Amino acid sequence: MASNGPAGTGKASARQDHDLVTLGIAFAAIILFVGTAGIVVPNLVKAWNGQAASPDVALSNALLLNIALILLGWNRYKALTEELRTRRVSEEEARRLAQIDHLTGCHNRRSFTGVLADLLVGLERRERALAAIAIDLDNFKQVNDLHGHQAGDEVLRNTAARIQRILPEGGVLARLGGDEFVCVVPYHPQVPNRIDQLATRMIQHVARPVESGEATIDVTMSLGLASSMQLDNVREGTSSAQDLMHKADIAMYHAKKQGKNRFYWFEPSMENELRFRNELEAGIRRGIANGEFRPYYEQQIDLETGELVGFEMLARWESPEMGVVGPDIFIPIAEEIGVIGDMSEALIARAFEDALSWDPKLTLSVNISPVQMRDPWFAQKLLKLLVGHNFPPHRLDIEITESCLHENVGMVRSMISSLRNQGVGVSLDDFGTGYSSLAQLRSLPFDRLKIDRAFISELKDQEHGAKLIDAILTMSDGLKLPVTAEGIEDEVVLEALKRMGKMKGQGYHYGRPEPSEQVIERLRAKNLLAKDGHDNVTKVDFTSREARSGGGKLAG
Repeated sequence: MASNGPAGTGKASARQDHDLVTLGIAFAAIILFVGTAGIVVPNLVKAWNGQAASPDVALSNALLLNIALILLGWNRYKALTEELRTRRVSEEEARRLAQIDHLTGCHNRRSFTGVLADLLVGLERRERALAAIAIDLDNFKQVNDLHGHQAGDEVLRNTAARIQRILPEGGVLARLGGDEFVCVVPYHPQVPNRIDQLATRMIQHVARPVESGEATIDVTMSLGLASSMQLDNVREGTSSAQDLMHKADIAMYHAKKQGKNRFYWFEPSMENELRFRNELEAGIRRGIANGEFRPYYEQQIDLETGELVGFEMLARWESPEMGVVGPDIFIPIAEEIGVIGDMSEALIARAFEDALSWDPKLTLSVNISPVQMRDPWFAQKLLKLLVGHNFPPHRLDIEITESCLHENVGMVRSMISSLRNQGVGVSLDDFGTGYSSLAQLRSLPFDRLKIDRAFISELKDQEHGAKLIDAILTMSDGLKLPVTAEGIEDEVVLEALKRMGKMKGQGYHYGRPEPSEQVIERLRAKNLLAKDGHDNVTKVDFTSREARSGGGKLAG
């Protein structure tokens, strides 16, 4: 809007100056009219009565001209006045629109910060307090992805309306952006449970399905609460407002971490936890760039013969600040911040280089994140790595979890087929912990099942654990799928598995995961290194193999 900048202000000022000039001309014409009319009108009346000669023509024309100028000036003045009034109304509407969220009609971030700052400055801390409630819809991205942005907008409008209806007097709601809302509510510091009750009502009131076209969308949300009583100084205006909103935001993220669809009050320990999380995120990004993530290898053994048949690659973060960090800490964060693909590809490339120095009969197993399986080009990327490192595809086995099967079975099937057509093995990892059906196992071309360590550990002292594993083995025999048991930690479990049939196994009973240098020493002692330090394999022609197998490229 022009009125919001110096140019707009200058134009408005010029209009006002021009308006005053026009009004001045009109007044001057009126004064001139009074003077001229005082001479012409009496003479004109006398002339009409035959008492005098006709008035001077020049004076008469001057009078008529004055009348025309007065009418012209007055009309122009009225037009300019109406134009300025319309402009003022437009500017006020523009300022109002700049302060609200166009989708939901509530405040936006900029205006809410100012409102909250004013409320904090005028707060009598001993008599009342303000609670900021940060609100974030759970899994809102899936709503947009599955139902479209129009449905997402409908969810946001419904959410804002539902919150507005239960806000107490004096409460203010704002949409900060996306699916993030925040509201501020005054309360008496001696009865903070009223805010707890309000938060509970919000969760119950908002967590109702939203109808959008033919779709019924379930909505839940996570809340974070913070009180002005937790601020060091409430009279710092915008700074205090931003501090209070930040504390509520931290509490909201804590609620999400604890399972979503709930609320938490801010506590200082949450801020320390979030700061550590941010440091981890920054460290992970630096670590990927600096090559701090390294492949470690866990032995895989043929339980019947006790022979070493391969290794599973496991990621470790050799952090300069924290030492060796396990994947249970950094993998979930890497998935959330979208760097798991880069990390995994770098680890796999290093693992290919390491495995080329092993005996060619040893296999390499690699875990694939469910996030990577959402990438329609994942199979091509993996095949490109195989070609680039001249690694034989028949020595590679990728492991995917059951959770991957429920997100996009069609795309997963296409990926598996594409990889198997090139000779890569595909295993279903952590079998028994998800929801895969027999129909999926029959329709998806897996090469192997891996029994989750949670079932294997029950072999030590629980009879039903043995029955469950025996049932899994019977099913795998029917599907003609070999089995790997993970989590073998002692001789008791090992002997129990040996009695159940042929399978591969891995676990701490055979040793902890080792870096490449220790693996080389182990293989040297067993005379299981490649004769000249690498496989000496002929480079595989993937194109011709794919043509012979009838395709395998991903659709899209």
